[in-house]
Amino acid sequence: MMRQLPIRLRLTLWYSVMFATAALLLSSTSWWMLRHTFDATTRQDLQERIDDIRMQLQQFGRPSGSLETQQRFDTIYHYRDDGKWLQIQDQDGHWVYRSSRMVALGDSLPLSRPLSKGSIIDFTQGTRHVRALISLVNIGQRNYTVVTGVSINKQQVLLRYFGLGLLLLTPAVLIAAILAGHIMSRKALTPVALIAAEARRISDKNLDQRLPVSAAKDELSELSLTLNSMLARIDAGFRSVRDFTANASHELRTPLARLRTEIDIALLRPRSADEHTDTLQHLQETTIDMTTLIDTLLTLARAESGSDSLRLSAVNLESIIQRTLEDWYPITTHLGIDLRREGDDVFRSSALMVLADGPSLQRLLNIWLDNACKFTERGGRIAVIADLLGDKVVLAVQDTGIGIPLDQQRRVFERFYRIQGDRGKHQRGSGLGLSLAAWIAAEHNTEIHLRSSPGKGARFQIALAHVYSGPGSPAEVESDTSLRTSGVALRSGA
Repeated sequence: MMRQLPIRLRLTLWYSVMFATAALLLSSTSWWMLRHTFDATTRQDLQERIDDIRMQLQQFGRPSGSLETQQRFDTIYHYRDDGKWLQIQDQDGHWVYRSSRMVALGDSLPLSRPLSKGSIIDFTQGTRHVRALISLVNIGQRNYTVVTGVSINKQQVLLRYFGLGLLLLTPAVLIAAILAGHIMSRKALTPVALIAAEARRISDKNLDQRLPVSAAKDELSELSLTLNSMLARIDAGFRSVRDFTANASHELRTPLARLRTEIDIALLRPRSADEHTDTLQHLQETTIDMTTLIDTLLTLARAESGSDSLRLSAVNLESIIQRTLEDWYPITTHLGIDLRREGDDVFRSSALMVLADGPSLQRLLNIWLDNACKFTERGGRIAVIADLLGDKVVLAVQDTGIGIPLDQQRRVFERFYRIQGDRGKHQRGSGLGLSLAAWIAAEHNTEIHLRSSPGKGARFQIALAHVYSGPGSPAEVESDTSLRTSGVALRSGA
């Protein structure tokens, strides 16, 4: 494939062609206008001669081709303009007057039928190029054909020299056009070169720097603004990765420290079988926490890279809620929390089929219930709610816990973020659950809505697409990731 020319060279060529074309058009137009001026001036001069002859014919009354008439015209025109080219013929074909130069032509002059406004002819006599005007002059009841001409040698010489000068100037014009094109291309690309130089100075060490933006609202300022916006996104991405790495390291360091401490204490002295069993149980709990944390981190990493996506199909929401509640009843009973399900009337009226990924939806419920148990005191209540609203099924988890302050409600979906001021059992956890829940909701073409106030609990809910079931409806409707919202980023603070 042919290599494309650099933009600087292309601009130079375009500017050169533009300037050269403009110069050639100007030159050709100037030459044409000069020629047109010469033609118009010559015709006007000839027309004035015709008018002068008309006045003479009127003064002569009814001129004839007698010697007297010849002498009178010769007296007037021979000495005034050396006779030039002049001949007068009456309607009967008799010569009223013929100058010496016209006589020398004889009958070789091609005469066209004269018009009322006259007609122009060109002919050559010796070295002279002559332009003549043939006009019909009416005097009384008689018509006369008048032919008068002038030499156009001077005009032709001027046109020839003018055209030759333009041709000689053409190479200079082309060279000047190339130089002007080169200079203008350099000036046009100088701001781009400055932007490129500034961009090269920005690295991962100084992503907070921005490119200069021109005060003029032009394409270059738009380019700078676009690049600055891209740098801001890259900077945010780098900060997110750095924060993610730092937080992940911090979260993993704590259980690792617990593991090492438990092992060091167990090795300090001989222990009984019961003590070893107790130590192993603690180690098991710590490794479970680490495994959960690492699984969540891997899931979020795959989600951000786009390599992990959900496959949606028609699933029975009631069975998902039932399985989840059965898993959590023992935990809430141990914690002294009342766990209930609301929306049984909806389930009895029709099977709620939703377009979802069953395991992911159950994981979403587990995240919500885990947070609800952490932030709900003994004697509190947690409700799993399902309601049908139009063509959507609202799935929610509502608790009577400590609630979330308004200024922190958006940040709870950030990775590793924990509500400020919580202590005790509220502190346990990686702070990744709601971030993962936000991604699951985005994969279901929806988003999590949070309603909460301090001391009055919290409600997390999403709206899922309802799949109508009935006679003739498909048992399972599969949908690829085309149902997902394109470009929906995780609520990770990025």
